[in-house]
Amino acid sequence: MPQKMTGARLFGQILKSYGVSHLFFMDAVLRRALAAMEDTGINRILGHSEKGVAYMADGYARTSGRPGVCMAQSVGAANLASGMQDPFLGHSPVVAITGRHVGTMQYRNAYQEVDHQPLYTAVTKFHGKIDALEQMQQLMRQAFREATTGTPRPVHLDMAGFTGDAITHLEGVFDVLSDDAHTRYPAFRPAPDAQAVQRAVAAIAKSQKPVIIADRGATISDAGAALAKLAEKIGAPVCATPDAKAILTENHPVFYGTMGLYGRTGGNHIVDEADLVIYCGSNTSDHTTGNYKMPKDGTPIIQIDIDAVEIGRNYSGVIGVLADVRTAVEAITTAAAPAKHDAWLATAKQHVEAWRTEANKQRNSDAVPMNPGRICRELTELLPKDAILFADTGFAALWTNTMVWFNHPEQRYFRAAGSLGWSFPASLGGKCGAPDKPVFCFTGDGGFYYHLPELETARRRGIKTVTIVNNNKCLAQGLKNLSIAYTGSPEPNRKDECYEFLETDFAKIARAFDCFGVVVDKPQDFKKAFEQAMASDLPAVIDCRTEFASQAPMPWMPA
Repeated sequence: MPQKMTGARLFGQILKSYGVSHLFFMDAVLRRALAAMEDTGINRILGHSEKGVAYMADGYARTSGRPGVCMAQSVGAANLASGMQDPFLGHSPVVAITGRHVGTMQYRNAYQEVDHQPLYTAVTKFHGKIDALEQMQQLMRQAFREATTGTPRPVHLDMAGFTGDAITHLEGVFDVLSDDAHTRYPAFRPAPDAQAVQRAVAAIAKSQKPVIIADRGATISDAGAALAKLAEKIGAPVCATPDAKAILTENHPVFYGTMGLYGRTGGNHIVDEADLVIYCGSNTSDHTTGNYKMPKDGTPIIQIDIDAVEIGRNYSGVIGVLADVRTAVEAITTAAAPAKHDAWLATAKQHVEAWRTEANKQRNSDAVPMNPGRICRELTELLPKDAILFADTGFAALWTNTMVWFNHPEQRYFRAAGSLGWSFPASLGGKCGAPDKPVFCFTGDGGFYYHLPELETARRRGIKTVTIVNNNKCLAQGLKNLSIAYTGSPEPNRKDECYEFLETDFAKIARAFDCFGVVVDKPQDFKKAFEQAMASDLPAVIDCRTEFASQAPMPWMPA
């Protein structure tokens, strides 16, 4: 029933109607709306940086399956835009809302005002300006629709007023409307064309060494069970990119591990030797394809994706299946003839076992200072059956993607799409999106430094996560190429200026924020520290002192 209400009230009611449970923001923005939503049940999470709240909204979206919302005033709009890169590349539906000086203040050197649209164009799929109260509901509905339809990605709404409050005091009569399909993602599950399915089935029938590659789109589509059924029916191993690492358990009979630049040697050998590659929800990026070297040139490819633009982007002649990944895989499974490829699966298994033998040398290391691989083994054994693990980019992603093994179907894994420092605030948002699940963060010291103040946010709002810090006193990933750059330089030199940090006690910092903090120096002490962190009611930090500049093992790649 239509009701008279202010724009501030309308804003909060629209968010409530879309199932938004948490709103992440930096002051000062939409203060009237924040006050008016006091009775909506929406938790208002004030952070310490625009980028931090953007990552929180991203983490919230990834765990909840619903759009995440973040806000900042005009002065912070550029900072909030920089936080959209990771959800854009990570296919996460984040609704970013900013204030903007009203029209009469534009082009007159108004305080810290710049044009916002160019800042957001590259990292959002929709940008809208709300200048009149009558636009609010229309454009907010459009924002949620754009964010959740097709490939989920961020959107941006620019509200009139320095803090977005120029129209929120106005009144009107509104019937609060929302679209149920866009309260979650994927919003729709389009079915594949029957002829495309038959072309895929024909290619599968000709193959003797097929491999299925699950990527981010398969995770979004929740296609794990469907992929397993297809793999079992056609005798194919399933490999995964880091973004689909937890789509099947490590011990699942059809799962052969991860692949790509941040993957495992075993998985890369399998893809390199395959005579048919079935990409499921993949943008076939340089990371997925090993700089476009896997699969071999001329290898037949089936590419399943909900976005038509991605099909054939990097490979010509692909058999394209335009559809929701899970729906398409189910259709192909139904139409495909059963096949056995025992020799191929045996070869693939040998690649996996050979890699595991090498990996376990680090996973089982008793060295002091610790090898990060040993921490990953400990996490494999200690993570709860329903744990959610967030990992930073770089070596944090490499260590966890290769050496943390998920053996329980409810465990989930999210890694940064490339933004160092993403994982800690994202894990806080992830906990807000999944309050009944234990949430963990794995980051290096370089990544953790980015958003340390959000420890106060976690403590203030009671957001209980456990953060494991691989503390090796440097940015280890850059050392290899830095050393190459220094080849032939005279000794001594100041190379250390380019990658080393001071020794930092992150447990002490955590305790200074009234959080739980503990230092682990020896691998045999990790279990006790983990149990203490879990038992505490406080946000927790486990500071793991690891080998200085320890290098994560890079996987084999085709020449």
